[in-house]
Amino acid sequence: MSDVVIRVTRRVLLPLVLLFALMVGLGLLVTRVLAHTWPFTVEDTVNRELAGDRTPGWNDVSLVFSTLASTQMIVVVTVLAALVLRLVLHRWREPLFLCAAVTAQALIFLFTTMVIDRNRPAVAHMDASPPTSSFPSGHTSAATALYVGLALLLALRARSTPAKATWWTLLVLVPIGVALTRMYRGMHHPSDVVASFLNGGTCVAIMARAVLDRTLTWGRAHLPLSRSGDEATPAGASAGG
Repeated sequence: MSDVVIRVTRRVLLPLVLLFALMVGLGLLVTRVLAHTWPFTVEDTVNRELAGDRTPGWNDVSLVFSTLASTQMIVVVTVLAALVLRLVLHRWREPLFLCAAVTAQALIFLFTTMVIDRNRPAVAHMDASPPTSSFPSGHTSAATALYVGLALLLALRARSTPAKATWWTLLVLVPIGVALTRMYRGMHHPSDVVASFLNGGTCVAIMARAVLDRTLTWGRAHLPLSRSGDEATPAGASAGG
């Protein structure tokens, strides 16, 4: 077995399989084992209170955040961000990391919904319900992977602590807003969005370890994934920024 296959298995495939198992386990706990145990017994109350507080203004705000995490928007933003990263940095490491994180969370989300069957909250739904389970929230998971991934990349290149804090604050607020609005719009229970933070955030961590680690080498000549122009950065050396 080649070194590349071993690295991919250890750093990507195995962690993703474990994450999938964890998500399924959490889903079974929420829907079967602990369904009648606090705090899951008060989730319906939370959803009803949010639905009862709806106003035209908040409806518009919630639509904005929900749209930011729609499938079409996630795909568009991911592709555009990857292209910009490639053109600005002149290497594939960062765009590959971002695309891999978003793709990984989508696969974990999809396979989890195929195992876990949970109904949407028993309130009026403000969006059309997709044919997937309520657990976990695909919008929240995708927003976490994309915007937290972007926050990580921008913070790594920021030259001051205030700049790092600004990127983290602005971009992390997006998935938080998405989670709140998905509950507000009656599409998910609180535990659905909490599990989605775990899915999206873990996929970012897995792909950061696999792709952004500049000491990791890939390929026949053991060249790292980072490139500047036509010259590969030697293993263990700084790739700049």
